[in-house]
Amino acid sequence: AGESGKGGAASYVNAPHGLFPSPVKPGAFDAEVPGSPGAMRRGDLFRLLGRVVGKSLQDGRLLDLGLSPAFFRAVAGRTLALADLAEVDPALGRTLTQLFTAARCIEELKAAGAPAAEWAAVTVGGAAVEDLCMSFTLPGDDAFELRPGGADVAVTADNLSDYLAAVVDASVGGGVSRQIEAFRGGLADIFPAPALSVFTEPELDTMLCGQGQHWTPELLGECVTFDHGYTANSPPIRNLVEVLCGYGPEEQRSFLRFVTGAPRLPPGGLAALQPRLTVVCKQPSKAAAGG
Repeated sequence: AGESGKGGAASYVNAPHGLFPSPVKPGAFDAEVPGSPGAMRRGDLFRLLGRVVGKSLQDGRLLDLGLSPAFFRAVAGRTLALADLAEVDPALGRTLTQLFTAARCIEELKAAGAPAAEWAAVTVGGAAVEDLCMSFTLPGDDAFELRPGGADVAVTADNLSDYLAAVVDASVGGGVSRQIEAFRGGLADIFPAPALSVFTEPELDTMLCGQGQHWTPELLGECVTFDHGYTANSPPIRNLVEVLCGYGPEEQRSFLRFVTGAPRLPPGGLAALQPRLTVVCKQPSKAAAGG
């Protein structure tokens, strides 16, 4: 999605692991979203998105909208945890996993009655928790406080577990719950959200966004029509098939977008494309030949 930035420039979200809602601070959900058409609020945008996705699934139309599998799970009603956060943001997930390991060790020592000096000495990557200089703010957003006055509250060995629980809740729990509910409400205008639970996340992604496919000469010969002077053995067709079979994922996406308007194929691949992909021989007109 694009958003107007300073000077009218557009900034774009890069989500290689799928789109997932950004956490929203309490009180900010109902505010107007800068750059949105008609100064819409965040809830309105997510309800609209839910309707669009629902209608696309109902009508079998493809959207170039790569939603995170974790987002589908949340919409279906599942409670998300650290594993889901790591799927959305692997770099943050790896860091939090290290911290969780240390926090688990600290809590086990506390439960065993170990002296404070012992559990306070637990390290993360060789550094004491206090030396990491963390505060109760969302990683990557110092303005998002995880508790009142969180920017001034240091993360220590004693409160590390509280900090991690707050980060996970803000990232995939309470911090995104209203966005999920708004999306689910828009989806419910088309069909009930629990209906999604009968499909796996890859199946939902395929139904919504289509699929890629490994192309071979045999597959192209079966699924592509050669007509008006061309056959499968025509030299230009054989050259075309060789080029298409050599395409990587990005080249295939670009070709499909040029030919069909969508970057991926419908469920079932080329065989399910309607109308069929057809290649015809176009002879030069007499006027062009005479000129």
